[in-house]
Amino acid sequence: MLAEIKNVSKTHESNGNTIQALDNINFSVEDNDFICIVGPSGCGKSTLLRIIVGLERPTSGEVLFKGEPISTDNPKVAMVFQNFALFPWLNVTENIELVLEPLELRGKKAENKACKYIKAVGLDGFEKVYPRELSGGMKQRVGFARALAVEPVLLCMDEPFSSLDALTSQNLKDELLMLWADTSMPPDAVIMVTHNIEEAVYMANRIIILSPRPGKVVADLRIGLERPRNRKDPEFYRWVDKVYSLIV
Repeated sequence: MLAEIKNVSKTHESNGNTIQALDNINFSVEDNDFICIVGPSGCGKSTLLRIIVGLERPTSGEVLFKGEPISTDNPKVAMVFQNFALFPWLNVTENIELVLEPLELRGKKAENKACKYIKAVGLDGFEKVYPRELSGGMKQRVGFARALAVEPVLLCMDEPFSSLDALTSQNLKDELLMLWADTSMPPDAVIMVTHNIEEAVYMANRIIILSPRPGKVVADLRIGLERPRNRKDPEFYRWVDKVYSLIV
């Protein structure tokens, strides 16, 4: 078992009011899981993901990674953000090398590691280019390369395709699935937040559905579809309809 989310609840204080975002969330993450978390807007999906990677603390409950409490400096858990989160004054290679510094990888070793994952995401030739010169899809490829460069066991992603055009989004999804399926490449498991039900059914082998706020686990579905998945297959749409029916 890679990770356990145990009895996680989260409340926020706002103008003297207490708002409960999450209520008693429980599930585990196994090797080779590709989990998508879906639910209505405002149900706490992104909050839950930040708690899983250690960027926020739960009000109660805990997140364990390989039996130990999760910490923000755990290099085996990486995050891909919706808004790319690249430093504009650093080029592609430098943006990736930055996350390698805590691992004490510098100089030629860091450059070689960065170049390996730049090539893995299809950006070879753009090593010295700055973010302002990249398209949205290319910026997100840098985000993937940066997350993969620490060679995480668990990769977490917060709506990573939502700001991309349809063709770029689909290409990146397929490339990410190929990387995930390659046993010689990280990660071992993926957790992705998405509002797109078809995207979840296309990518995930498990879909966790949250209720309206406060978010509770309504269902944990194992998607019984062979890969590669065909969106025109009637069985694909039966799964899409099932997920929709559980989101209230």
